[in-house]
Amino acid sequence: MKAIESVDQFNEVIASEDPVIIKFFADWCPDCKRMDMFIGDIMEQYNQHEWYQVNSDEVQGLAEKYEVMGIPSLLIFQNGEKIAHRHSAYTKTPDDVLEFLKEQLG
Repeated sequence: MKAIESVDQFNEVIASEDPVIIKFFADWCPDCKRMDMFIGDIMEQYNQHEWYQVNSDEVQGLAEKYEVMGIPSLLIFQNGEKIAHRHSAYTKTPDDVLEFLKEQLG
């Protein structure tokens, strides 16, 4: 998963014509560490999509702008628009994440 380290880089990434998946996380977040244990297998299943992550403590303003109220959260962007958002309460298991991706990306 590629790291996004600035707002400008984030804006470039989300401008993609293809859907991109972005995980919002923080280093202190226990649920984020739990997600890290299973997200690799899911990324392999959805490897036709680009995956990125944003540390919401290091890149200020993005979480607020895109209504990320809890972490980890997964957002899907295409052509600069947020097309889907899975809040933290629904990203706790591999099944939660797979269900979201299947609904949104097929």
